[in-house]
Amino acid sequence: QVQVVESGGGLVQAGDSLRLSCVVSGRSFSNLFMGWFRRIPGKEREFVAAINWNGLSTYLADSVKGRFTIDRDNAKNTVYLQMNSLKPEDTAVYYCAPRTSGAPYDNFESYSDWGQGTRVTVSP
Repeated sequence: QVQVVESGGGLVQAGDSLRLSCVVSGRSFSNLFMGWFRRIPGKEREFVAAINWNGLSTYLADSVKGRFTIDRDNAKNTVYLQMNSLKPEDTAVYYCAPRTSGAPYDNFESYSDWGQGTRVTVSP
């Protein structure tokens, strides 16, 4: 049984940084393509970032390019989302999940076994 646990969210001010972590258990993590998405109340889950199995290929949404980075530590079964220069519009619940289908990496339907998410609130 796959378990995904996100952590690292919190309340910060605009311009601050946060580093989110996502630990995966129950599967061979080093084989997994991983994605981060976020959900703003009233909206669909939105792609944020993704990373391939060895970390050599990363993908970022246009809205976060230049501010966010994604990386992973396969020895720790963990994928990270480093968020810098946070803006109030980054306020959301952030989720990660392994990609389990061949659909586009920026489509949340490509992923399953979602965690509970971690809330990020950015005040002006």
